[in-house]
Amino acid sequence: MSDKTIKPAKKCYEHIGGKLGELLLETFAAKKWIAKNNSTDKHFYITELGEKEFTKLGVDLNKIKSEAL
Repeated sequence: MSDKTIKPAKKCYEHIGGKLGELLLETFAAKKWIAKNNSTDKHFYITELGEKEFTKLGVDLNKIKSEAL
């Protein structure tokens, strides 16, 4: 694959960053896999549907520590 055809998957600290991270966030929110309690909230949470769908993709959600938002 030439450098002109490679699309970056950037890492920012321990998170996916860049355009890929933005597109994933938008897609997960549109599919209702993640949501916010209020539109003004800074953080999202994983919905019940998201738990099912991420698990189907092989994502081990047990690696995410629960916290109060």
